[in-house]
Amino acid sequence: MRIALGVEYDGSPFCGWQSQAEDQTVQDTLQRALSQIAGDQITSEQTAAEHISVIAAGRTDTGVHALEQVVHFDTQAERPLTAWVRGVNTLLPDSIAVRWAHPVPDEFHARFSAHGRSYRYLLINRAVRPAIHAGKVGWFHAPLDVTAMQIAAQCLLGEHDFSAFRAAQCQAKSPVKHLHQLDIRRQGEMLIFEVSADAFLHHMVRNMVGCLVYVGKGKYPPAWLAEVLAGRERSLAAPTFAPDGLYLRRIKYEAKWGLPQMEHDVVSGEML
Repeated sequence: MRIALGVEYDGSPFCGWQSQAEDQTVQDTLQRALSQIAGDQITSEQTAAEHISVIAAGRTDTGVHALEQVVHFDTQAERPLTAWVRGVNTLLPDSIAVRWAHPVPDEFHARFSAHGRSYRYLLINRAVRPAIHAGKVGWFHAPLDVTAMQIAAQCLLGEHDFSAFRAAQCQAKSPVKHLHQLDIRRQGEMLIFEVSADAFLHHMVRNMVGCLVYVGKGKYPPAWLAEVLAGRERSLAAPTFAPDGLYLRRIKYEAKWGLPQMEHDVVSGEML
């Protein structure tokens, strides 16, 4: 049986999503809980057979959060869907929660069946660093011109070679992606970036945010961002912005898979 899960997590305590030999990751933590539910009491002889491996729609870096990561796994264990949600959640730390579980056919793949991904970046814009929201938002101390940032963002919409916003360690086969949305708005001290594309390169959102902050603080005019995009060189762009404020918001799938459609309220300075 193949099961899909919607997973929410605070990335602060973890070394990213991807499983690693020595570091604590979201994937390893989730797999241990799922394996325990699947195997009940796992003996040393059964461990290999009962171990559950999950495949995610996308990886997130250290400190990056998810409002709804989607994963799938295969299991021989017959359990009610509530076991894969409430049962697994009793075995997870407070920083991870399974929101839903749904049976899917074998041809469903959390990564390759997805046709779109959405991220949100939260940035506190004030002179003093945040304390209550530390680790949950980015921060920039100087005033930012949101109008200039909005004008600059328009040049990134559509299908482009995003090599200038690609991390050196990115493993994507092609730097060409289609950016559907890059909205920026201010809500009090908070700047909220909503970003959607067919897929993203490694560090792409954080690199775009870094460039938009350069425009917002007046270091460069809005037209500079088009020059960076056309240059296709990472060295032309701004430094990668902090991971703290980045949230994987939604993975988009065709309706035929029947996955739950979760609604996520705007995350503001009053509610994280």
